Amino acid sequence: MEEKKILENISKPSDVKKLTDDELKILSDEIRKTLINTLSKTGGHLASNLGVVELTIALHKVFNSPHDKIVWDVGHQVYVHKLLTGRYNKFDTLRQNGGLSGFSCPDESEHDTFFSGHSSTSVSAAYGIAQANKIKGNKNYAIAVIGDGAFTGGMVYEALNNAGRERSRLIVILNDNDMSISRNVGSFAKHLAVIKARPSYFRIKAKTEQTLNRIPLVGVKLSNFLFRIKTGLKRVFYKSSTMFEDLGFRYMGPIDGHNINVLVDALEAAKSANYPILLHIKTVKGKGYNFAELEPSVFHGISQFDIDTGEFHSQGTSFSNEFGKLMCHFAENDKRVCAVTAAMSLGTGLADFERQFSERFFDVGIAEEHAVTFCSGLAKGGMVPVFAAYSAFLQRGYDQIVHDAALQRLKIIFAIDRAGFVTGDGETHHGLLDVPFLNTVPGVAIYSPTTYEEMRNAFVKALYHEPSVTAVRMFKGSEPSLPEDYEYNAKDYEIYGDSEADIALVTYGRLFASAAKARNNLMKENINVKVLKLNKIKPVNKEAVDSVFDCKTIFFYEEGEMSGGVGEVFNLMLTDLRYGGRFILKAVRDEFVHHATTEILLREYGFDEEGITKFVSGEIKNE
Repeated sequence: MEEKKILENISKPSDVKKLTDDELKILSDEIRKTLINTLSKTGGHLASNLGVVELTIALHKVFNSPHDKIVWDVGHQVYVHKLLTGRYNKFDTLRQNGGLSGFSCPDESEHDTFFSGHSSTSVSAAYGIAQANKIKGNKNYAIAVIGDGAFTGGMVYEALNNAGRERSRLIVILNDNDMSISRNVGSFAKHLAVIKARPSYFRIKAKTEQTLNRIPLVGVKLSNFLFRIKTGLKRVFYKSSTMFEDLGFRYMGPIDGHNINVLVDALEAAKSANYPILLHIKTVKGKGYNFAELEPSVFHGISQFDIDTGEFHSQGTSFSNEFGKLMCHFAENDKRVCAVTAAMSLGTGLADFERQFSERFFDVGIAEEHAVTFCSGLAKGGMVPVFAAYSAFLQRGYDQIVHDAALQRLKIIFAIDRAGFVTGDGETHHGLLDVPFLNTVPGVAIYSPTTYEEMRNAFVKALYHEPSVTAVRMFKGSEPSLPEDYEYNAKDYEIYGDSEADIALVTYGRLFASAAKARNNLMKENINVKVLKLNKIKPVNKEAVDSVFDCKTIFFYEEGEMSGGVGEVFNLMLTDLRYGGRFILKAVRDEFVHHATTEILLREYGFDEEGITKFVSGEIKNE
């Protein structure tokens, strides 16, 4: 007998509402198989999506998307949501150029409420939607789905503090897959948790509150009074989740996040309330795939892998890995060196540092703002903190970089990972803004190495030569291949090629590899070009500008936003010197860059070897 296929016939969320309990179970299994099979080829976020299969099904069973708005925190767990909202037939294009985004994307579907590639934003957004609904008299719901890890971000508490004051159709679902927000203690607490996990509890609770609220004049006041009495008694008998209720939320849970029937009952009960609800569910990250369940952190953000063995396809070494080794070397020889990360120890290569130097390793959770000021405190105390953060996440700490670090002239090092284009993750993860925003901060030094050797030298300078805040930018992946005749000189800048050439290519970081190869191609066309490589990009050494001042044409290539970038600074310095030649700046112009592989993006923006060769050749021949 042929196995019944459910998932391939789901074209819209309302299709989920028609399914029987048995069909929902089949759907869950099919979704997990689809996730594992697809992500083994495309890479992406596996463990988190395996953990929310039943929750996502229940959400679409109970609510009416897109009228009811579901806001997914971080957004890396929306793959199941995509499968249930008409994107099954395109799912194999996930994270590919021109395909589905790996995050929630309103440009892609009306069912994706909010761009969410960063953590801890969902409650604020959903609360805003709920208030807008209330103002307009709209009876729809706003639902925030947020993981326990995102509760390490302070923005969540700012939102809860505000949202709990208002009667609104806001439901916050806390997906707890690793830790408890507060620990239940004692037999009474355990007994109450069992009662709360029963669907009958939610039905009775909701019915009682509905009945009380209908009583004229005193109903709502009586309901609120009983709620306060219940909260007070809970404080006496056990310590569990009163934080949410103190903030004005009605707490429900914890319940089994892998039981669709219980989830549906809980969500239906939450719908019956006219005040903010905190629904606490317990799930297993990586559910249904043994390797992901055993090592959920490893299978969080993944590359291609073998389904049968759980082994990843070899990626070789990378800047992150080499940075991690370098940090262990520094820590071994300098007791002041500390490593700080915002829940990214694996992503930034600090796993070995954490094991070997645990007393000087600090994972502050998803709290970049706190991380920067915490580093300021470490520096004030005589330590040398190195904060390793993705470029796109460091921007969250801009105010702290200005006020708590640079203004106080503290010795802090920012190890900026994922600088430039990033494969697969798209608009929310490209590292294109760190140079423009750091360029605005007085006293900050920035290095942008091309190779591992250059990275090591940059960190030595940051640790032992730079007096204040210093950033070292590293792009994702491995070092590029360079021409055999290139020799690194460890200075702020260097010239590759004929220093007397009257055409110059100026660049830094990864693009130097493209520019150096393009220069050799151009030489074959009898176009004499030199390449000015900037190793230190803030402040730009005036001598570097002088080295190309006599050139008739200068091409500046920058893998970042044009506005506020190094190219604009370089051009201003030339202008101050009354440069009379042509200056052509090639960078990303005032736009958010879509998702694709780094190779495709470099080619699309003309930043690869062929693109630079063709553009420069055309410009010179048309002069």
